[in-house]
Amino acid sequence: MDLFNVYPINPINIVRAQGSTVWDAEENPYLDLYGGHAVISIGHTHPHYVQRITEQLNQIGFYSNSVEIPIQRELARLLGEVSGKEDYHLFLCNSGAEANENALKLASFYNSRKKVIAFSKAFHGRTSLAVACTDNPSIIAPVNETDNVIFLPFNDEEALSTAFKNYGEEISSVIIEGIQGVGGIREASVSFLRLIRTLCDQYASVFIADSVQCGYGRSGLFYSHDYAGIEADIYTMAKGMGNGFPIGAISIAPKFVATYGMLGTTFGGNHLACAAAVAVLEVIKQDSLIQNAATVGSYLIEELRKFDQISEVRGRGLMIGIDLPSELAHVRKDLLEKHRIFTGEAKPTVIRLLPALNTTKEMADQFLTAFTEILEG
Repeated sequence: MDLFNVYPINPINIVRAQGSTVWDAEENPYLDLYGGHAVISIGHTHPHYVQRITEQLNQIGFYSNSVEIPIQRELARLLGEVSGKEDYHLFLCNSGAEANENALKLASFYNSRKKVIAFSKAFHGRTSLAVACTDNPSIIAPVNETDNVIFLPFNDEEALSTAFKNYGEEISSVIIEGIQGVGGIREASVSFLRLIRTLCDQYASVFIADSVQCGYGRSGLFYSHDYAGIEADIYTMAKGMGNGFPIGAISIAPKFVATYGMLGTTFGGNHLACAAAVAVLEVIKQDSLIQNAATVGSYLIEELRKFDQISEVRGRGLMIGIDLPSELAHVRKDLLEKHRIFTGEAKPTVIRLLPALNTTKEMADQFLTAFTEILEG
């Protein structure tokens, strides 16, 4: 049996990792400033993380949600503390798409409505409703198509107000990334996020803050939407939550009432996944990684804006987009092949930096030196 060929592959076999360094099979080191799509939040094979998972695995790795799992409550308590949402409730699942799927479903249960507002260049996942809310027709199969999703221009307040005026009593939820990832590191404006909050309150719709990529401290705040000074009704998360271990979740405002069977999962919230997530939050808290993301990210953004060749630098914290003109489309490939630095992309020519939250200024300087060399070459 061969693999189903859906991924373009770099011909590099990564066999070992530590912190923000990974090594290939020939023992060549690479600086990892992408973290596997913003997944590596506290660095590869962090000692505390490895210890927590190992200890848990030596006790019990899995049992279903039909029994008490105390580490779920430990995770919920710690997440509430670090995120500042202590009065919210936690539902655990396995991925970002699953988190968004459950958030959209919960919103519809809450107000018995069907329509969802999503935005241009949005990416919310590949499961049925999540992908229907994703602005990429090439990954939406006919079975995923629905008339219930209304796409609006990102940051267009007039279009949003008009949509609510026309469909307000039918709108179940609005789903938005605080900073779009796949969409090119585009930040929702403060006034736009506040308008979503106002309109959702006015029409009894649900505000879903997709924090799968832009959350978990990456922006220099726990949820990137926090910079607008508002609270969403549901926050979705995954990626950095487990530092590589598959886990997702939704954080749910107190106004939602749970009933047995409303949501469900086999693997979500298992002992091993929760141990990974608890370890991540412990390291984030103990090492002040959210502040580090803000500090190092601000430094990187400030330095990058000094390059005249760059079209635009966007982002916040350690979620940075470098928008390049078409003649510099080779830069990302050169960073990897000539300087052994992993970065991401948003097509056509945006380099995405999504490194671990404990990335240092020295690592930032290593990248800036390589970037300078390529541009001046």
